[in-house]
Parts: sequence; C-alpha cells; structure tokens
Amino acid sequence: MPHSASRAEKNESDPVRIGILASETSWYYLDLERAALGRGDVCERLDFARLVAKNRSASATVLFDGEVPDHPVGPSAEVARKPEFVQNGFDSPEKHGEVITGMSRPSPVPSHVPTRRALDSSGEFNAGNQQPLSSRFDVILVRTMPPGSLEQVVYRMDLLGRLESAGVRVINSPRSLECAVDKYLTTAKLQSAGLPVPRTIVCEHEDDALAAFDELGRDVVVKPLFGSEGRGIVRVSDPDLAYRTFRTLMRLGCVLYLQRFIDHGGFDVRILVLDQQVIGGMRRRSPHDFRTNVARDAIAEPHTPTSQEIELALRATVTTGAFIGGVDLLYDQSGLCYVIEVNAVPGWQAFGRVTKIDVATRLLEQISHSH
Repeated sequence: MPHSASRAEKNESDPVRIGILASETSWYYLDLERAALGRGDVCERLDFARLVAKNRSASATVLFDGEVPDHPVGPSAEVARKPEFVQNGFDSPEKHGEVITGMSRPSPVPSHVPTRRALDSSGEFNAGNQQPLSSRFDVILVRTMPPGSLEQVVYRMDLLGRLESAGVRVINSPRSLECAVDKYLTTAKLQSAGLPVPRTIVCEHEDDALAAFDELGRDVVVKPLFGSEGRGIVRVSDPDLAYRTFRTLMRLGCVLYLQRFIDHGGFDVRILVLDQQVIGGMRRRSPHDFRTNVARDAIAEPHTPTSQEIELALRATVTTGAFIGGVDLLYDQSGLCYVIEVNAVPGWQAFGRVTKIDVATRLLEQISHSH
C-alpha cells in the first residue's frame, strides 16, 4: 500500500502539502493559509461535495473533481492573471483505482496572497493536477463537516478512511471525528474512561424520554445528537413542555438525548489541546443564556487552566483520539467539574483573540514536527 513520504524521508526544507476541507467562506481556511505562507508550506481548500471515489481494478482512488481553484498557495505560487474561474471537465487519471478529490470555488483570498491556477497556456485544465489526493497531499486537515443525509455523512467518513489507508494523514482521524460528532458516543466513551460526565439518558420513544425526564430530576438539557455552537439545545423543566418536546422530536425521527441540567453559574471553560499538549484555555460567560457558546454571544475571557482541567482535557482527547480538540468543562455549584464535550473541529477565533495565541501556526508547526 502506498504511503506519503514522511518529513524525515523528504528534505527537511520541503513544504508540507496540506489539503484543507473547509467551507467556501471559512475564516479558518484563510487563517491557516496565512500560517502556511509564513512557514513555506503549501495548502489548498477542498470541498466535501466535490470528492469523487473511483474504484478500478485492484485499487481505489479519491479525487477532487471541482472547479479549478486559485490554490494551492505556497512559496512557489505564481500571481494569477485571470479573475474568472474555469469549469473543468477532466476525466479520471489513467492510474487505476485511487481516490481523487475535487474542489469547489475557493474562498476569498486577501489581495496580498499570491495564487496559482492549474491552467495551461490554452486555458484548459492542466492534467498534472489530476493526481489522487494521496499523491497530492501529505496531510488532509478537516475543518468542516457539512450537514447532510445519513448516506452523505457515512460516505464522507468512508472517503476519509480510504485516504488514511492510502497513507495520507487525516487530522482529526476519521475514528476521532466519528466519535466527536456523535454526542452519545462521546459521552459513553468518556464515562467508560472514568471521566466525570453529567447523568445522561438517550432513547428514541417519547415514553422513555418522559421516564428519563423524571429520573433526571425534571430539569434537563435536550440536545441534538449531531450539532455544534449550541444550536438546537433546549432546557426543559416543565412536564407539559417535556411531553410536547419529546413527542415532537420522536415524530421527526430524532434520537432523544437528555442530560441532567448542571447549574454552572453561567460560565464554562474551553481547553484547547494539540497533540497531547494543552496550549491554553478560555472562560466563556453568558449572563442571559445557559448556553455559553461564543456563537450565541457569550463573552470570552482569558483563563489559565488548572492542573485538574489540564488532566481532564488530556484524558478526554486521548479517549476520543483527537490530535486537536476543544474540551468543554462545566462546574456545578459544589465545585465538581464535568467534561461536557470534545470538539474535533474546534474553532479558535475567539480563543486566539483572548489568549493571543496563533493557533493556526501552532497547529501547522505541530503537524510538521509529528509528520
């Protein structure tokens, strides 16, 4: 099975080639692009919707089959002369059975960033860019997991697994991502590892949810199994509202995930872990909402992690297998600390602002050192 050459096998000065799965308007892609340019690495934005798997003969390939991007961006990039994008129609590579990726329209690039187009002199798509992802990149960095049907989500995870088996390093790994996006699986793994988590009951039927509501003290937080930034999370403490909520969610085909409400005084702690090192923490405070997500207007403040918080964060990321992870911690009124979540695609915009840590550069440095 082919494997990408390690940094040690290549020249130490060679750039790391990074494919970044990110949304079209991703602030995080632009931040990583800035960091890559500063380090001399090469990065390119990829889109899950344009990944193409081609199984031929004895092997399988993943390709990117999208519009010609303005990327990759790196030290050898040339300044683009044409502002328009060219729709490609290239066929699969002659090489049998690999996964090749396609790319969507690239995200906006600041005017000072040099770009290169994969076009030849005639304006046609350059066949040299049709390499499988396993040949084009040393690392695939996942910065998005778009909403989709069950089929789409499973297929995306399968593709990441195929890339990993072809020797491309995927960060975070497919196994880690599968765990982190599934709140039940994350909670179950954390509990099995002996980490403190809130009392949680998960079911599918409204009657079981009502029984769970009583068992958890009639004050619960109901969460979607998949979701982020506090979207879709509700606190339920009224029996009639509980009945209507659980009945509606069951009719919609949802899994009913209930956690005992923790009176946390309106704040939580986010610890950012990178390759089993805590690089910093922040406190998120919300005076008006039990959800303390910055995306919901919570106030981010600097925070120096305690030894207990560091231990819990490191154990949580080991348990979920995250190379980079945002670990959320809550304290109840007695001072007990609970692990709430391990985010395998953690944001760092607010974190970087309050801690003054350049997370994008630290992430690329750590990828390079451990590659």
